[in-house]
This record gives sequence, C-alpha cells and structure tokens, in this order.
Amino acid sequence: MNRLPIADRGEVRRAAVRLMRGERRALALVLALTALTALSALVGPYLLGKIVGGVDRGTLTLSTVDQLAFGVLVAAVAHLLLVRYSTLQTTRLGERFLASLREEAVTRSLSLPARVVDRLSTGDLLTRVSSDIGTVGQTLRDGVPEVLAGLVHLVIVFVAMFLLDPVLGLVSLTGVPFVVWVTRWYLARARDAYLAETAASGDVAEITAAVGEGSRTIETYGLRDRMVAAAEATIAHSYRTRLRTLWLRNIFFPVASVANTVPTALVLLVGGLVYAGNGVEIEVVVTGALYVWLLAEPMERIQMWIEFLQRGAASFARVEGIGAHIEPAPVVAEPADDRIEVRGVRYSYVDGHEVLHGVDLVVQPGERLAIVGVSGAGKSTLGRLIAGVDRPSAGSVLVGGVPVADLAAAGEQRIVLVTQEHHVFIGTVRENLALAAPDADDGRLVEALRTVDARWFDELEDGLDTLLGAGGLQLDPAQAQQLALARVEVADPHTLVLDEATSSLDPATARHAERAIAAVRERRTVIAIAHRLQTARDADRIAVVDAGRVVELGSHDDLVARDGTYATLWRSWHGS
Repeated sequence: MNRLPIADRGEVRRAAVRLMRGERRALALVLALTALTALSALVGPYLLGKIVGGVDRGTLTLSTVDQLAFGVLVAAVAHLLLVRYSTLQTTRLGERFLASLREEAVTRSLSLPARVVDRLSTGDLLTRVSSDIGTVGQTLRDGVPEVLAGLVHLVIVFVAMFLLDPVLGLVSLTGVPFVVWVTRWYLARARDAYLAETAASGDVAEITAAVGEGSRTIETYGLRDRMVAAAEATIAHSYRTRLRTLWLRNIFFPVASVANTVPTALVLLVGGLVYAGNGVEIEVVVTGALYVWLLAEPMERIQMWIEFLQRGAASFARVEGIGAHIEPAPVVAEPADDRIEVRGVRYSYVDGHEVLHGVDLVVQPGERLAIVGVSGAGKSTLGRLIAGVDRPSAGSVLVGGVPVADLAAAGEQRIVLVTQEHHVFIGTVRENLALAAPDADDGRLVEALRTVDARWFDELEDGLDTLLGAGGLQLDPAQAQQLALARVEVADPHTLVLDEATSSLDPATARHAERAIAAVRERRTVIAIAHRLQTARDADRIAVVDAGRVVELGSHDDLVARDGTYATLWRSWHGS
C-alpha cells in the first residue's frame, strides 16, 4: 500500500502563513495583549527594588513603603487579569486556526482522486485525519500561543535588563548561546524523528485494522503465526521510533535547564561584586535578579512546548500532504450537448497493469446502454470513468466535447454514478438532500422524495427537519437507497450510470429500490453496468466488455444472432 506524500518545510511555512493571514486582526490583538502582560510583570520587581533600595539608603517613610507595596499588589492583579484575558484570546485564535485546518483536511480528503484512494494505506490516511489533526489542534490551541507569549516575554525582559544596567543585561545573556546550540541540535534531528514516529503509528493502525477485519480469513487459512509476526515487527519498529524521540528529549531538556539557571546565579554574583565596589545601587541588583528570575518561566515554557511543536510540525506536514494529489479546479467550457464519447481510453490502478485497453464508445442522449461482461472485465472501471469519478490514464471521456472529469472537478454534476453503496449522513433530511444542490428549495426536495416513492417521509413529524443517523432516525436499506436516489433527483443529471445499485439488497427490498430507480431514470440517458444479463435485455444497445476491451456492441437480438461473446454469456446465464 502507498502513503500520501509529506509536505516539505517550505509548504508547511506557507500553510502556516495562510492560516495566520486569515486571522490578522486577532493575531495583532494577541500580540498586543501578550506585550502588555509582559510589561505588567516588570512593574512588581521594579517597585520591590525601589523598596529595597530606599530601605538600604534609609530614605523611605512607612507611608511610602505602603504605597509602593500597594503598587506591587495592583500590578500583580493587573498582570493576573491580563494573563487570563490574553489566554482567552489566544485560545480562541487557536480554535479558529484548528477549525480552518479541519475544514481543509476534510475537503482535501474528499477531493482525492479515486485512483489515489484505492492505492492508499488505510492506516496512513486514517492517522492523518484523526491523530495528526488532533496533534496539530493541540499545537495551534496551546503550543503556538504559549511559545509566542514566551518569546514576547523574553524580548521585553531582556530589553528591560539592558535599560536597567548594560552590564547585568550582558550577564543575563550568558545562557542564550547554550540554549541556541542545543535547540539547533534538537531541531536538526527532531522533524525526521517525529515523522518516522507518526508514520510508524500509521503502520500500527493499518495492521490492527487488517487483523480485525480479516480475522476469520486469517484463521481459515492458518495465517495466524504470519500475521502475529508481522504485527510484532510493526510494533517493534514503532517502539524504536519512539525511543529515538525520547533520546532527543533526554538531551535537549537537561542541557536547556542548566542553561536557564546559570544567568540567575551570575547576575547575583556579578551584581554583588559591582555593588560591593559601589558601581551600582542595591535596588538595581535586586531588580535585575528578579528580572532574570522572570526569564526562567518563559524560557522553560518555550522549551517544554518546542518538543510538542516539532511533533505538531511533523503532523502538520502530514496533514498538508493530503492535498498533494489534488489539482486546482479547472475552468471548463459549457458542453455543446449531452453526447458522451469515449475515445481510446486506457486505465490502470497499478502502473504497468492496464484494466482498460483502448476503449471506444459513443452514447447518444436519451439512450439506454447496458455494459456487460464477466467479473473483472473492466465494466465498473469504465462506468466510473464515464461518470467522471476518475481520469483515464490515456485517451479521453467527453460529454459535449468537454472532459467529464473536468466537469466533475468543477462541481458540474452532469453524469452521476449510482452504486449499491449509499450513505446517510448525520444531519437532517434537508441537509442530506441539499448536498446535491445547496440552492434547492424545500418544494424541490419534497418532490424528489415523492418521485422515488419514499412514503416513509410522509410519516415524519418533523418532515425535512428530521435528524438522520446517529442519535436520530435510522433508515433501513430500502429507505437509505431511496434517500440516495432522491439526492440524485435533486442533482438532476442528464445521465445516470447504474452499477447494480440493488444487487446487495434482499428481493423484497430490491423491488422497492428498482421502482425508485425507474422513476429517476425517466427523461435521462442511462448507462447500466449489468452483472445480471436480464437487466441488459431491454437496453437499446449492449456493450460487451472482455479483458478491458469493448468486443461487441449492438442490441440483444443482434448480439445473440452473432453467436459471439454475448451469446455465450446469455446461454451460460440461462443454463442452456
């Protein structure tokens, strides 16, 4: 199985800039609040230094001390309020970032070409849209605001240190080279290590799903030992990737922690020596020591979150990689008519193994065409290409002279594929139907339900506002098929491609579904992928597909008279 690509650092940076550009005002407010928060933190140490200096000189009165102490209290309260408000705003900003990212990830996942999805590792895609999105979400909601606030605090405190005393300002920077070195060392290795760890997690999810879904097959064919060995190897690899990231953290954090404590000790030592030589007043030393102490908290906060930021950046790169196979929506011309032309179409799910080999076919507007053939002949693949679900590897599928896949990518539902797979989305009946045409009014939605004979709708007290899916009304297979067909009716395509839409239903349910399909087929071109030849008999023409080629084309009677491939299939179907 293949994996989706991973966005490089440049793509991740551009994606981050794109997210921030959409929230410029909120981001400016967060930065302003963070700066005010940092400045408010400097007031208390400054006033405490004044108190110590005044007491040392013997120039302070009791009332002045009380006033300065009250100022410290006011500054502390103001700082607390600013912290709470800035935290609220940064959290809201992070949630908006996360919402935008989730919407993009869902849109990209749904826009992936079918050929890409068919070849993907289920665990890889599942991990990206679940755990990776969760990691990025926590990074955007918590990590980025924390690091941003920490950096602003550091800059303001360092500036305050230099304004207080240049010598002490230089001393406060002594730990920075060590922090920069260990951070650069860590960052140079962390991205690849975390990408490997998240990819390994996807492999674990993949093999877990495979074992769970195929447990009966595994037991039937005696594959238990082989699958256990494969699972153990996958888990062992995941364990090794986690050990690698743990080793990086065990070097990064201790070195950074030591680098944070050194400046505080040096400021006290150097400040004490300078004070002893009458080079600086005691209040400067006290204020400087308190300022350096203020550096420790944001520095530790940044170091704590920088590890998670690397994990988040790796997950962000994986999420951005979902869109690597998606092409921009093309600008398409209006089709000249509803005539469908398949010209020299070739297609392969796996490179080097073609499923279709130079197929040519023309479908006239209003025609009923059946496509038949043995299993694996390429019938369903041809139907998917005609519906624009995927693009041919070579050749073209046109409607009115315009590529069908371009129309589908641009949101033009001229041709709709109806299969035995139908889905009821969590939401109201209205929301389920309006997916096909967001501008459709309620009258059009109700009429579509009546067209497919969905009588169960008349019994719903809330009508179109009835909630479906988890926590709401559970539809049986026939009702779900009717809902799906009503959605098709709302979309109002000129052509339907039917790929045995009732083959998985029981006979009674299938009869209801076939009546609904008959209603939807009215006034439309119909291309039926017929796995049962009885379905093909009443078609205007029948295309016989064999080994990826259309080998016969004509009416039922003509093909039987030719005594070729179709005639053989027909006799086999009837047991004669």
